[in-house]
Amino acid sequence: MSEPAVRVDTTSQVPPYEQIRAQLASLIVTGRLVEGERLPTVRQLAADLGLAPGTVARAYRELEAAEMIRTRRGAGTRVAALPSEPQHPDADRLTTLARDFTSAARALGAGTETILNAVREALEQRS
Repeated sequence: MSEPAVRVDTTSQVPPYEQIRAQLASLIVTGRLVEGERLPTVRQLAADLGLAPGTVARAYRELEAAEMIRTRRGAGTRVAALPSEPQHPDADRLTTLARDFTSAARALGAGTETILNAVREALEQRS
């Protein structure tokens, strides 16, 4: 991760750890962060964002639980392989993705109707 692609709005109602998690998840899902790409250490990202390390650690833990990143001693934290093609939609995974999108959209200042319209447009483009 060469440039600071993650930004935190401390005035937002969305907690900082959630902003970090949602932004990193979005970067991974969209392919801007690719499998094997190394993420900054918890301490480094916390320092870059001016946050407590525990805040970044929580975001990383949630991304690990979602199997989007993996941390190994000596190898650091890296982007995990996304499943090539899910066999059956996983309701929990869909909920996580929806939460990621809505959190990121709300962090941008979007309201409910704007978010719903964006989803409708995206669905129509795929049809």
